[in-house]
Amino acid sequence: MTIQPFIKWAGGKRWLAEQVKELYDIAAPKRYIEPFLGGGAVFFSIRPRRAILSDVNGELIEAYEVVRDSPAELLASLAEMHERHCETYYYATRGKSPDTKIQRAARFIYLNRTCWNGLYRVNQLGKFNVPIGTKNWVIQDGEDFKENAAALDCAILRCRDFSTTLAKATTGDFVYIDPPYTVKHNKNGFLKYNDKIFSWKDQERLKKCAQRAADRGARVVISNADHESIRELYRDNFSIQVVSRFSKLAGDPLKRSKTTEVLISSI
Repeated sequence: MTIQPFIKWAGGKRWLAEQVKELYDIAAPKRYIEPFLGGGAVFFSIRPRRAILSDVNGELIEAYEVVRDSPAELLASLAEMHERHCETYYYATRGKSPDTKIQRAARFIYLNRTCWNGLYRVNQLGKFNVPIGTKNWVIQDGEDFKENAAALDCAILRCRDFSTTLAKATTGDFVYIDPPYTVKHNKNGFLKYNDKIFSWKDQERLKKCAQRAADRGARVVISNADHESIRELYRDNFSIQVVSRFSKLAGDPLKRSKTTEVLISSI
């Protein structure tokens, strides 16, 4: 049974999760590895028995740890936030730095669910600065995080660079990689939503790490921008399939258009 992610993440892969799951089921791997965790849509769709999940966003990883280890306490904190939510409370909460792990995770999820379009963006001082959105709910009826916690019980969670995580991949592993969508000429609208831009050099470094993982016997699947520079980068030893989706980053639904991405897989 597919589990819904508990946060919304720019560039999230809910729309692609079932397609990646089909590749996972065919591979029948011993372990699942994801170095750009984000909203975790693919992980929650697959629900592997063993996993290594990582991201460079420390607040994100801490929130996952709290969902896994303290779902009831987290829910209680979010229930209080749900009752108090308003514009004044949002900006007061945005400006705070809680002392405890559970409070920090609750703040992170609260801001994610009530900010504009679920974006995560920080200023030069590292402070979250996304304005309030239009949603007026923090938790939904019946939500308890228990299924998310159960799924995460199998996972090793780490805050670290993708290269360290990918170095763990070997024979019997299934690796799903969903990096920020930068391209060689940096003409990609997703760039402006990243506080630390994932450069073209990072894309080249990622490709080398993915190739090494594949050479060690791991099955590697990568989502990326449908751009000639990406196609050229993965031309050798990888297959490339075009997939389509509707962009959700535009605030006005009428301005959201159909776009294409590529699904890259080791041969």
